[in-house]
Amino acid sequence: MPAHTRPRGPDATAGGLPVGVVGTGYVGLTTAACLARLGHTIVGVDVDPDKVDALNRGEVDLGEPGLADLVRAGRDAGSLRFTTDPEALGAAGVVVLCVPTPSRPDGTADLAVFDSVLAGLAPVLAPDCVVAVKSTVPVGTTARAGRVLDRATVSNPEFLREGHAAHDFLHPDRIVLGADEPTAADRVAALYAGLDAPVLRTDPASAELAKYASNAFLALKVSYVNVLAELCERVGADVGDVADTLRRDPRIGAAFLTPGPGWGGSCLPKDTRALLRTAEEAGVDFALLADAIAANRHQHDRVARTVREAITGSADGALAGVRIGLLGLTFKAGTDDVRDSPALAVAARLAVDGAVLTAYDPGIGRAAAGALTAAGVQSVDDPVLVAKDAAGLVLLTEWPRFRDLDWAELAGHTGNPVLVDTRGLLDPGTLAGAGWRYHRLGRGRGEPGPTTG
Repeated sequence: MPAHTRPRGPDATAGGLPVGVVGTGYVGLTTAACLARLGHTIVGVDVDPDKVDALNRGEVDLGEPGLADLVRAGRDAGSLRFTTDPEALGAAGVVVLCVPTPSRPDGTADLAVFDSVLAGLAPVLAPDCVVAVKSTVPVGTTARAGRVLDRATVSNPEFLREGHAAHDFLHPDRIVLGADEPTAADRVAALYAGLDAPVLRTDPASAELAKYASNAFLALKVSYVNVLAELCERVGADVGDVADTLRRDPRIGAAFLTPGPGWGGSCLPKDTRALLRTAEEAGVDFALLADAIAANRHQHDRVARTVREAITGSADGALAGVRIGLLGLTFKAGTDDVRDSPALAVAARLAVDGAVLTAYDPGIGRAAAGALTAAGVQSVDDPVLVAKDAAGLVLLTEWPRFRDLDWAELAGHTGNPVLVDTRGLLDPGTLAGAGWRYHRLGRGRGEPGPTTG
């Protein structure tokens, strides 16, 4: 069992030394900016000179609330700077690795970038520098990094939600440190001094596995409720009421029990695949996780089939040339990220069937252009343009502002006011009053909308 402690105050081995952060993506930039906010002197290293220049000007291209302000505050205080030169890490007492570990086609984590970084660090780091691995990596990677670098290494996985990354870093529910050397764990723990969160100390393998296990369990919950929603439709039940009953059981918990078009993003898909591969390589039959991944793929198909039936009146209805409007493209609200977005997975299936797709998403950025083109989607900047002459609308991302759209106006622009709400975001009565025929996942046909008793 891991030891539970609280972060210790800065000591001579951590508080007086600068910290290096390698990688400035969602995790790396959040880590650098928040550690600067906690009083450390941070140098962030990235291979992209344009990105480094922009960050040194205080320009942040990630849609993370509060992150740009933290970056600018650190820059103005002189506690945060960015460079492409790894030699800048030579004086660091701790170097935190936040580099990408994407999936290979077989589901294993691609450690090419990670290993390249290790090779570059080996001749640069000070002899007593501790390396903390915040990247999500397969079991055994932190120990291997220690052997490559010939120094103490600590697994320090992140548990940040996109759209809440800065908040989650500064208000964590746990800090996990996996280390074989207690003094190395002490130094990394000192980075978090002042945060009111338990520190779970364990071995590196357990810390690495805990990260994968956490994300995989969340995926299991979402797949479970999505399959449950399909069952509710078949038997005339309401998944909203069923899920509300589940949420009130403290053994189950309230989060991740809302049906939708599937789970996605930068973490859950790759982490579930990586954990499944780890189990296979260890000779463990993790059929439960394999079924959750399969259920997620099925959900994309099921939602596309639901849209087809709602718009054409038949499960076999033709969609060739049919104009469909999409509300939401990001994998969840509060982010600009479309990586492995279930919204785009559904859109791609509709496009293959010949549908003409126009979409509006309030968080979408220019970086998503390639993904939208691949999915066969044209993005517009006004929901009225999505509704105009559409045979129906599909709500795919749970942006709260969609509740406040002028639904009567949008109905007037459509050729067929049918709306499929894959997130259960909207009020059925409001939609009916505005002239829409409303379909929500997980509600038996002809059944009333959810109520609160």
